[in-house]
Amino acid sequence: MAMGAALIVLVTFGLVHTLLFTVHHAAAGSEDAKPVDPVPIDPTEGFVDVPLNNSNFHNLKPYDLEASQRYSFENGVHRFWIYSTDMPLSNGSPTHPRSEVRIEGYYFSTGIWQFEGYGYVPSGTSGVCIMQIFGALTHPTTLMLKVNNGTLTYYLSNVLQENIYDRWFRLNVIYDTEGEVTRTFINGVLMLEAPHRQRSIHHFQYGIYQQENASYYGETRWKGIRVLKKVGDNSQKLPSKKDSIHRKLL
Repeated sequence: MAMGAALIVLVTFGLVHTLLFTVHHAAAGSEDAKPVDPVPIDPTEGFVDVPLNNSNFHNLKPYDLEASQRYSFENGVHRFWIYSTDMPLSNGSPTHPRSEVRIEGYYFSTGIWQFEGYGYVPSGTSGVCIMQIFGALTHPTTLMLKVNNGTLTYYLSNVLQENIYDRWFRLNVIYDTEGEVTRTFINGVLMLEAPHRQRSIHHFQYGIYQQENASYYGETRWKGIRVLKKVGDNSQKLPSKKDSIHRKLL
């Protein structure tokens, strides 16, 4: 009798464990984007840096302000801030306020590219995009990372990290155009694989870009910015497209 009872308990426990596992993974991601087990690695292994200098960092800011009124660079730290009452990128644009850096000179449509940076989001900053891969065939972007009430998400559908406020975190985003997938790492842990939104001309942006239900004031800080390519990747960067980017999509 006792043995039968024990067997029932074990079977019940196994069922509960299975249900919890299924619920956890269903809540963590959408059908197209999937979370991955948290095993820390070095995402830059097998990649090489591309050269960056001041000319590669192009400020995007309210059209009626100087870049220095919404951006600073001191002691190796890029600081971006914005107010919800600020103007958009260009006069008449329907987009929200932003203070970002666009990585200039490395536009790509093929190959395997990676962005690395250490980010910091002060508490209270909410309803903002902090990093994006611009460009897609039918959408403005192929990846956006957003912060809402201290939670870092892929767009608004997948939670990547909770309690992101007031601490430095290492962010690595890989775009494998041939494999048609993006991979997002936080502190060396692969948090999400997501399909791309069809190949286009792409580039990296980081900083702060207000989104839905944005806080009145928002700020991010960044350091250690790198752009890398996969070793053996023979794809070529495209010429600068700064003057031909569709501003309405930014």
